[in-house]
This record gives sequence, structure tokens and C-alpha cells, in this order.
Amino acid sequence: MFHMRTKDKLGQRGEALAAGYLEGAGMRIIDRNWRCPVGEIDLVAVDGSTLVVVEVKTRSSVDYGHPLEAITPGKLERLYLLASKWARAHDLRFSGFRVDAVAIIDDGVSEPVIDHLRAVS
Repeated sequence: MFHMRTKDKLGQRGEALAAGYLEGAGMRIIDRNWRCPVGEIDLVAVDGSTLVVVEVKTRSSVDYGHPLEAITPGKLERLYLLASKWARAHDLRFSGFRVDAVAIIDDGVSEPVIDHLRAVS
């Protein structure tokens, strides 16, 4: 029998919370967990005519740093590459694209804290 690790459950819950938060902010989620040889995109959204690739980082605490600290320059570069690969793979055109990050701190007891950083660069 397959048992999901606690970390994986936390990540899935974080992605679901992030998707709900972004939809509440007026964005439309059009893909989740898209993979290609270069890597994975957690969420793909549309904000007006802009394609948005969303990196979701979920932690149960800030004991080891804020979740956004995990987004390194190399990771960010890969996310921009993934955005263009996703658009080509789906043959879609947008006026532009950006990378957003959503950090979630969810200790499983209190209300989760959600930080949305638009246009990470």
C-alpha cells in the first residue's frame, strides 16, 4: 500500500490553498503539476492576458527560513524557461508571462498564512 509522506501531503495541501487563493484574487488556474524534462511547474494561471507560472513553497514553520528563501536565482531562471516551454507545448500566445511565488506556512493547527509575491525577478 502506498503511503504519502507528510512532506508531500503538506505540499499538496499548499498547492490547493495557493490555487484557491489565486482564484479568489481573480486569476484562472489552467494547469497543475506540469512536467517536462527541464522540471515542473506547480501551477499555471492566467491573469488577464498574462501567463503566470506559480511556484508554491509550503512549510509547517519558519524554523528553517521563510519558504520564499527556497527560490534561488537558478530556480527562478528555470521557471522562466519552463513558462516558455509550457506555452509552446500548449500552442498558446499571451501578451506576456511572469513568475509568481506563493509561500504558505501551515502548521496544521492555525489558519495558514499565505504570501503572494507577484513578478518575482
